[in-house]
This record gives sequence, C-alpha cells and structure tokens, in this order.
Amino acid sequence: MIRFQDLLLSEKSLHALSRAGFQEPTPIQAQAIPPALEGRDVIGTAATGTGKTAAFLLPIIERLAGKPGTRALVLAPTRELALQIGQELERFGQARHVRGAVVIGGVGMEQQRQAFRDRREVIIATPGRLVDHLQSGSARLEHIEILVLDEADRMLDMGFRPQLTRILQRLPRPRQTLLFSATMGGEVADFAAAHLRDPVRVEVVRSGTTAARAEQQVFLCGQEEKLPLLLALLDADDLSTLVFTRTKRRADRVAKGVERAGHKVTRIHADRSQGQRRQALDGFKEGFYRVLVATDIAARGIDVAEIGHVVNFDLPHVAEDYVHRVGRTARMAASGRASSFCSPEELAQLRAIEKLTRTPLPRAQVPRDAEVFQSDARRAAEGRTHQGLPPHRRPGGGTKGRPRSGSGRKLASNPPRHHGPPARAAEGGGSQAASSGRARPALLLGTWKPRRQR
Repeated sequence: MIRFQDLLLSEKSLHALSRAGFQEPTPIQAQAIPPALEGRDVIGTAATGTGKTAAFLLPIIERLAGKPGTRALVLAPTRELALQIGQELERFGQARHVRGAVVIGGVGMEQQRQAFRDRREVIIATPGRLVDHLQSGSARLEHIEILVLDEADRMLDMGFRPQLTRILQRLPRPRQTLLFSATMGGEVADFAAAHLRDPVRVEVVRSGTTAARAEQQVFLCGQEEKLPLLLALLDADDLSTLVFTRTKRRADRVAKGVERAGHKVTRIHADRSQGQRRQALDGFKEGFYRVLVATDIAARGIDVAEIGHVVNFDLPHVAEDYVHRVGRTARMAASGRASSFCSPEELAQLRAIEKLTRTPLPRAQVPRDAEVFQSDARRAAEGRTHQGLPPHRRPGGGTKGRPRSGSGRKLASNPPRHHGPPARAAEGGGSQAASSGRARPALLLGTWKPRRQR
C-alpha cells in the first residue's frame, strides 16, 4: 500500500496532511503527485470526491515553496469550487508559506487587486473574473510556472472557451499544465491535445463512472408528482439532502414547497448574491439547514463531508453533469444515496445518462400510498383546479369581487368552468378529462413506462 511518505513529499507537507486527518493517499493522489512533482504535464480523470484537489495542490506547494511572486494559476468553473480550493490551499500551504488569493465574481474587485499587488504565490480564479482583471491591467501572469484547469469539461460546457483562450495567450508557453476532471469528453480531449505537452495520463476510473458507494435509483413519475415525491422521501429519513433543479425559478419554487412542509431549507443559484450563497452553503455544512436546493452551479464545488442524499429533481441536460451531481454524496470513504426523478419528457436524458455511465439505473417504486405524498398531491391538484378563478369562487375566497344581484332577482346559475390548466396525466395512468366541466380527482398520475424502442 502506497503511503504519503512514499510520494517524496516534505516533512512539513506530511505534517499538514496528518493534522488534516489524511492517513493514506487516494488512487488519484498516489498516481498524479509523483509526475506533477517532476514538473510533467498531467491529465487526471477520477470521480468527483476522490481527492483531486490535494492531487494538484500538494505538488504546487512543494514546487513553489521559497519562490517569491505569483507562480501558479488555478482555474475553476464556479465560485463555490474556487472558494473550496482556496480553503484547501490555506490548510496545506500555511506551513510552507505558500499563500493564495481567490478571484471570483460577485464580490468587490479592489481586494482582489490588492492580492495581485501583494504577489500571492497562487491565484485561484474563475475565468470570467480573471479576464476582467486582465482587461483592467491589475492581473500579471507573465511569471506563471504552473497552470491548473480543474473541472475543465465543466468550464467548456459553460462556454468559457473564449475566456480560457485569452488567459492562455497571457501565460508563458514553457509551463507545467495539470488538467483534472471527473469526465473526459471529446472537447476536453481536443483542448488537452492543443495545450498540454506529452502529458502523463492518470485515469483511476473510467470517464463517466459515478461514485462507487452511491446507491442510485430513478423514479418514473409525472412532473406534478415530483414535489410530493420529494416530500415523501424527506419524510422517510433524516438525511442531509441536496436537491438539483434545472432552473433558478424552479429552485425557488421547490424550496418554498419544502419549507411549507416544515423542513429547514435554503437555496443556491446564480441570482443570489455571493454573500447569500456563502451563507446558504455554510448553513448547510453546519447542519442548520437540512435541505439545500441548487441549480448545477453547485454540482461542482460543494465539499460537505456527509451529504446523505442527492436528489435530481430534474435530470440534467448534459449527461456528464449527472456524474458530478451524484459525486456530491458518497465522498471519499463515505456512502450515500442518489435519487433521480424522470418524467416522460426527460426519457432522452435518462438514456444519455445510462449510456455514459454504462449501466442502467435501478427503477424505484413511487410511494404514492404515503400520506405525505397524497396530501401534497391533493393540495397541488386543488391549486390547479382553482387556478384562474376569481377570489369569490375559490374555496374560502370570501365575497370580495362577487357580482351583485339585483333587488329581488335571482342570479342565473351557470355551471362552473375550469379556468386553470388541465392536470396532465403521465403515460399509463390517470383518467380522461371530464367533458362536463367537473373538477378532476386530486390524484391522476400513475407509473409510466418508456415505450420499447423499435
């Protein structure tokens, strides 16, 4: 068994690792650290949560100790991931006097300008904010010796290629480049071929492999069933839960529904300020919030020791993002659970995920008999039934806006019309719409099954 002592790390680094509770290197650390210490370019592919951050930070610290000035640049796709890397650098680099500065959007630029003036040894940045500093003249990169591209596939997926190109044009060509990711798609491979020199390839798991200890399952359900299903799963245990949604508005709606059910919940998405996002993440880490609802902005960069359950409320459009979402649970040696909700219109995404991971996701039974599920499904169905009705015609709506009847005359009574959008039944379940205008029953949805491909 390989030990950290076998990786030719200094005594100070070994002491920092021991103090942080690191007992032995993970496979990605054991295979990537030696060539990185030699100054070789490295392409590292490993599942999220397997220790990639330490695999590139420890060689940086060893190689830069005692060298003045900004010598290393780490690029990350999201603010949360950049902050996480900054925390790890502070933990491991303090003993070797290797300082870092985090350069991200959502906060003032003056403090970041000061970090460039102080010539911090390591700059950890998101591409967009670093380009802002390059344009203003506050960032100087001509002495960079080591470049790290962390989660390179995500940066390219998010459209950062133009920013990466501008940054790379400012860097000296003789440099060491370390590229790490959980997936290695075609675009990343092309990028690596263009910008790395004879790299050492370290792939401890196949690209697209999810966390081994994550128990995965998928629920085939209708869109209207997703919130009742989530509440039923939350009611069944007390695990800390990270919920991923497709859009910011959807994240807000889901968080509101979870809060209404009595759970401590917070949310993270791009419309929230950096302070709000930091407060939400800290509250989730400390256990003040049991549930964190997030868009994919949080799929990379949430380093919480024990997330018991990851829920894909919406399946991601990009199959690789599923790997990163699931990687938020079962980190390092822990175990966890990952549940995905798939509506009929998301079948294509489900097939893409199963193709990428090379394994079918186990189907789970939707707990429609659960009291929590039925209660919220009834509430949602009633809301759809009465959507668009004037207040006086809603249950408990009062008399405000009620048409006045003439003196001694009786109002004509017309049959009530359903103004809201009809409740959509999932494939294989539900009943036909009542043509007489009567409200539909509260629970219409049944388990759907994808059609067999011809």
